[in-house]
Amino acid sequence: MPGERTKYAWRDHILAERAQLGAAEHAAEAAALAARIAALAGPDVVLCAYVPIRREPGDLRMLDALREREATVLLPVTGEPGPLSWARYEGPDSLRKARFGLLEPTTPTLPPATVAEATTILVPALAVDLRGVRLGRGAGYYDRTLDAADPAARLIAVVRDTELVERLPEEPHDLRMGWALTPGGGLRELGLSPE
Repeated sequence: MPGERTKYAWRDHILAERAQLGAAEHAAEAAALAARIAALAGPDVVLCAYVPIRREPGDLRMLDALREREATVLLPVTGEPGPLSWARYEGPDSLRKARFGLLEPTTPTLPPATVAEATTILVPALAVDLRGVRLGRGAGYYDRTLDAADPAARLIAVVRDTELVERLPEEPHDLRMGWALTPGGGLRELGLSPE
């Protein structure tokens, strides 16, 4: 998108594009993400992830690919505004409907500090730029959560290929992502070029 746009304008633009995404294209992108994500997993890996909803990139195949490689997969549990709590993903049958149209695990809820155990954190995003600036939906749950992550953990924004952009608006509280994962491009390190 040319010119300076606000976060609100970016959100409107990306949500409108996602609304136009056909089911077959979404499914193909989700399959590509599931195939690419398996490389992040292993028996000693703890990942914080999320269940994609609506037209977010990916689907449950991403989580199942991680579990098939014996990774521990933790999913967010929303509550009042603040840091996210977590619960272990044990397969599709372990999920229930929750706030905001989300699916959350029925397994025991773990405290927000559990995020510090993760070696990799998959972060939902509407877009991410080449510097690592992430555009979320604006509720701030991840902004309040990621400060407690291990500084060595890989923060990976999961976006469609067209949602990896050159530059997004940034605010002082924004925590930058180190990586982007897209269906076509796979895992790409961010913030490597001078600003």
